[in-house]
Amino acid sequence: MKKPLGSIVWTDLTVNNADEVRDFYSKVLGWKHEAIGMGEYNDYVMKANDADGGTSGICNARGINSNVPAQWMIYVTVSDVELAVKTCIVNGGKVLDGPRKMGKNDFAVIEDPAGAVMGIITDR
Repeated sequence: MKKPLGSIVWTDLTVNNADEVRDFYSKVLGWKHEAIGMGEYNDYVMKANDADGGTSGICNARGINSNVPAQWMIYVTVSDVELAVKTCIVNGGKVLDGPRKMGKNDFAVIEDPAGAVMGIITDR
């Protein structure tokens, strides 16, 4: 079931040491992990339990994620990433990454005028 536009649909943490941070959250929060092959390295889907489809992601700041800041980032659904990016800029924000594809969805990382960062994504 799709969530309404404007909903938070995912959280990611992109860091230089994803394996170490993955282990940290596994120990502290009890999260399990599933590796997602990215060629020469893995990113991870973090799960609250074996049946969970994923609580969040822990990604390496490499390749396509090299421009993504190291912070827990929420992803909010929009109907049109290109339009949301243009609206962001017109209203004093910045685009830090994208727009680009993330799987079948369009995606970008934006910064508001106060410096807060979030991901925007279509939910197709």
